[in-house]
Amino acid sequence: MGKSLGRPIHALLGGAFRNKIKAYGTGCYYPDFFTDTPKMLQALESEAQKLKDSGLTAIKVKVGLLPVETDGQRVDLVREIFGPDFPLMIDANHAYTATTAIRMGQRLRDKQILWFEEPVTPEDRAGYRQVRAAVDIPIAGGECEFTRYGFRDLIEDCVDIVQPDLCCAGGFTEWQKISAMASTFNKLILPHVWGSGIAVTAALHAIATIPLSPHTANPIALQNEPMVEFDRTPNPIRDDLLQTEFQLANGCLSVPTGPGLGIDINENVLQRLTVRH
Repeated sequence: MGKSLGRPIHALLGGAFRNKIKAYGTGCYYPDFFTDTPKMLQALESEAQKLKDSGLTAIKVKVGLLPVETDGQRVDLVREIFGPDFPLMIDANHAYTATTAIRMGQRLRDKQILWFEEPVTPEDRAGYRQVRAAVDIPIAGGECEFTRYGFRDLIEDCVDIVQPDLCCAGGFTEWQKISAMASTFNKLILPHVWGSGIAVTAALHAIATIPLSPHTANPIALQNEPMVEFDRTPNPIRDDLLQTEFQLANGCLSVPTGPGLGIDINENVLQRLTVRH
């Protein structure tokens, strides 16, 4: 519809509150040699330094594959590299039981972690409540939920930060309903984004339309202003599929202004990446 009307998607969704969106980087995954702790920590140090030099304004680190103390060392190292005030988050990809997630949260209680993402499996609502009650770190989740019905009880008392994935939760219109629900419960909404350049672009349009929540006269990233997730691992479906590359400027990505999503697909790359059965 945006293409046919000559209007960008964010205009069709009601208009943009911002034309640039601060990006936080997702990285610090586990290498193949993750069981070799000294080598793994050395590789993590190198990656974290590169992320620090890239201009991102916040970083999310993976946890959950190793024992609590070893993963704690990983976060300690990243915190040391970025300094005490740099926004730092952790993501367990529902690797823990509630008991272990609480141990991890307590291990990191002095590391100024902005949120603890998916500490337990999406189905474990009781576990979410346990972790949220016991850990002094905001709890985030929602990337595995579908439609507003999947988010209803999650938003009510399981998470502090709501993370619908636009490509999974039901598209733009369903995403708007989820966003409205989050606002009703006075929860910050920070969409999950991972995968293709199309997904990142769609998220930019959607995030541009989110008002400050809670509303104040001063936008503060990760406090009342949404950010976009910008995975930093090599990914040709994200980095090569579009005819124009994403440009990070002053820690921000620009919201496209062209018709529809405002992007064009590189057909040659699409053919190269297509798998036919």
